[in-house]
Amino acid sequence: MNRRQFIASGGAAGLAAANFASSEPAAASTSAKPVLMKLGDQTKPTDDVHLAYLARYGVRNICGYPEIEGDRLYATVDELKRMIDMAGKYSISIDCTAPPFLESSYIDTEKHPAIMLAESPERDRDIEQLQTFIRNCAQAGIPSIKYNMSILGVLRTGRVQGRGDALYHQWKLSEAKPKTPLTRAGVVNADQFWERITYFLDRVIPVANEYKIRMACHPQDPGVPPEGYQGVNRVLGTIDGLKKFITIQESAYHGLNFCQGTISEDLENPGVEIFDVIRYFGTRKKIFNVHFRNIRGHRDDFIEVYPDEGDVDFVKAIKVYREVGYEYMLMPDHVPLAHNDPDSLQSFAFCYGYIRGLIQSLSETA
Repeated sequence: MNRRQFIASGGAAGLAAANFASSEPAAASTSAKPVLMKLGDQTKPTDDVHLAYLARYGVRNICGYPEIEGDRLYATVDELKRMIDMAGKYSISIDCTAPPFLESSYIDTEKHPAIMLAESPERDRDIEQLQTFIRNCAQAGIPSIKYNMSILGVLRTGRVQGRGDALYHQWKLSEAKPKTPLTRAGVVNADQFWERITYFLDRVIPVANEYKIRMACHPQDPGVPPEGYQGVNRVLGTIDGLKKFITIQESAYHGLNFCQGTISEDLENPGVEIFDVIRYFGTRKKIFNVHFRNIRGHRDDFIEVYPDEGDVDFVKAIKVYREVGYEYMLMPDHVPLAHNDPDSLQSFAFCYGYIRGLIQSLSETA
C-alpha cells in the first residue's frame, strides 16, 4: 500500500502551535453540538472482496480508487460510476477519491514527477488531466479528491517491537541515512517549493471552485530540519507551512487531508499541542479528511502506534473535532504490522472498531 507523506524550523513550528491557545478564541461548549463525522477508510483496492471486508466492520464511507484503463491520469465518468455502483451493493458511499499520481511517493521512483519537478510542458499536461478528473468527479457525484505534494515520500528509519507481536514504524532523525545525498529533484529550497505549489494551486483550485470539489492535500511526512533532507526543504512539514498553504487560494474547496499523525509528528509536545492545531484548521473549515492515527514521541523522534496507546488522547481529540463541526471521515492510517497479518487487515479492523466506538460514545453525550 502506498504510504502517505517546511518555511519554518521544527522549533518554530512547535512554538507556533503552542501559541495557538493564546491566539485562538476559547473553545465553546460541545454539549449541544451534533456529531457529524463518520468512520471512514482509504485502503485499496476498491473491489468486491475488500468492500465486503469493510462492510463487515461497519465502514460505510470511504475514499475509493477506480480502475483506470490505459495510461490516463484520470478516471472517466463511467469508471467512477462503476466504482460507485460496486460500493453501493455494500451500502458504502464513495466520499473521496484520488488520482493515480500526486501520491506520497519518492520522486526517484515516481512515474509522473513533472509537477513536483517543475518540468514544463509536462506538468501542464498532468495538471490538465487532473482538471479533467475534477470535472468527472463532479459529474459522477464524488465530492472530494485527496492528493500529495511529495518529493521525498514518507521517511522512516526502521521498525521497533510493539505490544504482542506487532511492529511499529519509527522515524529517528539522528539515525537517518539518506539513500543518496540528493534525489533527481536536486536542491529544492523553500522558495522553489512554494513556487511549484503555487503554480499548481493557481491552475487547479479555480476548477475545483467551479465544480465544487474539495481538494484535500496531505502534509509532508515527517517534517525535516530547515536545511532540508536530501536537499529538499519540506515546506508542508511544519504548522506554519500548512497555515501558509491554506491561504494561497481563498477557497472553500482548498484544504487539507488532515493527517493527525503527521501533524503530531511536527510538534514538540503533540499530547498538549495537537488540540489547538485541530481548532485552528477546523474552525476555518480547512479539514476535509482526517487520518486518525497516533504516535508516541515528538518531532524528529517518534513511533507510530495503535490509536489507544499513543501520546494523543483520542477521546479528547474526537471531542475537539465535534467542537469545530467537523463532518467528514475519520480514517485509520499507518497501522502497526504483524507477521501473521501481512496485509494489516487485523490492525485496520481494530482501528475501525475503536473509531466507531468513539463516535458512538460521543453521540451518547451530544
